[in-house]
Amino acid sequence: MDKAHILFRQVLKLPSLREITRDSGKTGFVRSLRSAADMAFDGALGKMHPKDLRKLIRSGNLQGRSTSGMCKGRTQANLAIVHKSLAQDFLKFCQANEGPFPLVYVSKVGELGAPPLAEDSDIRTDVIQYRVHRDGTLTEKVGDLLEFTEQLKDMVTFYVGCSFSFEDTVMSAGVPIRNVEQGVNVSMYESNVQCHPVGPFKCKMYLAMRPIPRDKLDVVYGMTHQMPDLHGAPIHIGDPAMIGVPDLKAVHLGDSVEFQPGDVPVFWCCGVSTAPAVQSAKSPLAFSHAPGCMFVADVMATVATTITDPGDTPKVVQVSQEPLLYSVASELAVGKMCLSGKRGISDLHIPGELLRCVLSLSHASSVAVITGFPCHTELTPPEENDGPPGAVAMAAMLQALGKQVTMVMDASRLQLMRDIVEDCVQTGILKEGMAVLPYPPTNGTAPDRDSALQFLTHDGDVSRPRYDHLVAIERVGRSADGTYRTMQAKDISSLVSPIDQLFDVANEEIPGIKTTGIGDGGNELGMGRVQEKVHQFIPSGPEIACTVPADYTITAGVSNWGGWAVAAGLYVLQACPIHDRYLRRAVGFPRDSHKLLGSVPSLEREEKVMSVMMKHGLRDGMTAEPGLVVDGLRFGSEHAQIMENLRSILGLD
Repeated sequence: MDKAHILFRQVLKLPSLREITRDSGKTGFVRSLRSAADMAFDGALGKMHPKDLRKLIRSGNLQGRSTSGMCKGRTQANLAIVHKSLAQDFLKFCQANEGPFPLVYVSKVGELGAPPLAEDSDIRTDVIQYRVHRDGTLTEKVGDLLEFTEQLKDMVTFYVGCSFSFEDTVMSAGVPIRNVEQGVNVSMYESNVQCHPVGPFKCKMYLAMRPIPRDKLDVVYGMTHQMPDLHGAPIHIGDPAMIGVPDLKAVHLGDSVEFQPGDVPVFWCCGVSTAPAVQSAKSPLAFSHAPGCMFVADVMATVATTITDPGDTPKVVQVSQEPLLYSVASELAVGKMCLSGKRGISDLHIPGELLRCVLSLSHASSVAVITGFPCHTELTPPEENDGPPGAVAMAAMLQALGKQVTMVMDASRLQLMRDIVEDCVQTGILKEGMAVLPYPPTNGTAPDRDSALQFLTHDGDVSRPRYDHLVAIERVGRSADGTYRTMQAKDISSLVSPIDQLFDVANEEIPGIKTTGIGDGGNELGMGRVQEKVHQFIPSGPEIACTVPADYTITAGVSNWGGWAVAAGLYVLQACPIHDRYLRRAVGFPRDSHKLLGSVPSLEREEKVMSVMMKHGLRDGMTAEPGLVVDGLRFGSEHAQIMENLRSILGLD
C-alpha cells in the first residue's frame, strides 16, 4: 500500500486492507471495499487546496498518479522548460499553435515560482513526475528537478493550459467525464496533425480523447469553447482514423477509458505535445512533465459569461455516420444555410442537407464534379445550360479554398467540357485549370463496377480513394428500368455514359468518399434518396425518377441555384472563426476569408459564365433558346432575384 493511501486512511478513518480481509473471506467483498477506499482517497484529493496538494507531491506520496480530478475547479498546467537562448522561438511557436500550447504563464529566466498562478510554488518539486530530454532524446524520468538547480538558473519555464482544468466545470453542467468517473488518466494519442513550425521547434500534436454522450456534444463544445487558455474546444469529433489514430486500442499514453452506450470519441489538443516539441530543438537539456502529471495552480478555471452572440455560439453537426464525423460552425453560419426559389420542388426538400454537404466538402481535399444533361437530342451539342454553370461556381470556390478539383464527363462531350473550362480560366472565372476526365475511360473496355473502383481509388484499394467527395449537379440519373429520361420522359440513354456507377461504388464500397446530388426535378443523379416523393409529386415520376441515391441530396428550383448555394455555403464556413479553428485543428493562424470574395457567386460572374456557355452552344433545357435563359427563366429577372437574395444572406452587396 503506498504512503498516500496510509496518510488519507488516517484522515478519513478508512479500514486497512488487513482489516477488510479479516472481516470477510469473500474476495468480491474485499475488492468492493478496496474500490470504495480508492474512491474516498480520490474524493479527498479532489477537494484539496492546490497548496496542500503541492506539499503532498513534494513528499513523494503521489508517484504513479495522474492529477486528473485533483483540486477540482483549479487550473492545471503542462510544462516545457527550455534554455533561455531558445525561449523566444518557443514563445512564437506557442503563439502559432494556440490550441495545443495555450500559455497561462511564462517565467522569467531562472524563476522557480509562478506568482500569478500559485503562492509558494517551486517548479523543481511541484509536479509528480518530470521527463528529462538531452539532445532531443528522453533520457530520464524523475520525481523532482532539484539536481538540476544550477542549470535551471539559465532556463525559462512555459506553463501551458491543460484540459484537466475544465473537467469539473463541465461535469457541473451535467456532462459526464468518463476518465474521472472511472478514476483513471485520460487517453492520449499521437495524431497526424502537424503543428506550425517556428525556428527549431516542430512536432505532431498529441490529443486527449474523452468519450462524450452524443446529446451532450453541444454543451461540452460550447463550454470549452469559452476556455481557450485550457486548450479550448475540441478539434475533432468522430472516427479516430481521420486524425491518424488507427483505433482507440492503438498504442496510447494514459489509460484506456471505457465508453458507455451513446458515447462519441471527442479529441482535444493535449499538452503532452510539449515533450516532442522541446525534443525537436535537440538542445543539450530540456524538461517537460510526464503525461497526466500537471502543475496544479491556485487560480480557478472559469467559463466566460453566457454567450448571446450567435456568431460566437457553436453548433455541432453530424456530417456522416460512416466514417463517423462531426463538424462545427456558429449558429449564425448555420442559419445562413438555406435555399430560395424552390419552384414546385419543395416536396423533395430534405432539411439540413445543404449544411451537411458543405461541411463535408469543407473537410475534403479532393473533389470530383459531375454534370451533363443532353436533353436536346436533335442539336449539337445536346447539353442544356442548367448544370455546367453551377458546376463552375462550385469549382471556383473549391479551388479558392485550395482543394483539388476534377471534372468528370461523358467521353462523347469531353472536349466540350475541356473547352468550357479553358475559357473559364482565360476569363478569370476559374483560378486555374483542372483535369476533365471521361468515364468510362476511353480504353475500349466495357464499364463495370471494377472500372468504377479503379477510377475512384488508387490501385483498387478502398482505403486509398482518389477523391473525398463526388458532386453531381443536374446530371441525368438512371431510372428504375435502367434508362435515362428527361422530365418529359424522353429516353436519352444513347447519349449518356454510365457515370452513375461511380456513385454506386462510392456509396456501397468506399466509406471514405461522400456523394452529393443536386437537382430540380427528381430525375438527376443522387435523387434516389427522394425516389418515393418523386413518384408522388412529380409528373411522370415513376417513369423518370432516378434510383441512385447520394449521401446528401440538395433540391433547388434550378440546379444552378443549388451550385451557387454550395459555393456560398463554403464561403460562409470559411468566414466563420469557429469552423475555421476546427478545420485547421487549432494550429497555425486564422485564414483570411476576404481572399475568397472574388469566388463568391455574383450576377457579374454568372453573366460571364453564361457567356462562355452560349459561346459553346449550350441552350435552355426547356425552350432550346441559346440566350440568357435557364429552365425557361430570364437571367436578368428571376435568376438575378435569386442572386440578390443569396448575396443579401451573405451580407454582401
